[in-house]
Amino acid sequence: MKAAAIYNIIWGAWVVLFPNTFFEWTGMEPLTHPTVWQGTGMIVGVYGLGYWWSSYDPIRHWPIIMVGFLGKIFGPVGFIFNHFVLGEVPFQFCYTMLTNDLIWWIPFFLILQHVHRTSGWKLRD
Repeated sequence: MKAAAIYNIIWGAWVVLFPNTFFEWTGMEPLTHPTVWQGTGMIVGVYGLGYWWSSYDPIRHWPIIMVGFLGKIFGPVGFIFNHFVLGEVPFQFCYTMLTNDLIWWIPFFLILQHVHRTSGWKLRD
């Protein structure tokens, strides 16, 4: 979880501080309103803080890990729908999907599987 935390905090800070860099690197037109993209960076960075704190006791803080895991599932689902079905999102956005979502599926799944086996998804302390 600490690796995911560090990654999210760094990625979030990068997007907030340098919102046009990703678009320049991928050859996409920058957003008209970079504050929307910076807001995404802020959310990703805040998730990183949650991952960091949950890493100290994943069994107790499994809901934070589950919320992150669901976000990492629904992000690619949203990309697929918006790119392939609606045709509204450029293909270059898949690069963020690879590094922000897909590479974390297995570690998050394994942590949640361990939590389930250990605690049976207890909702209280």
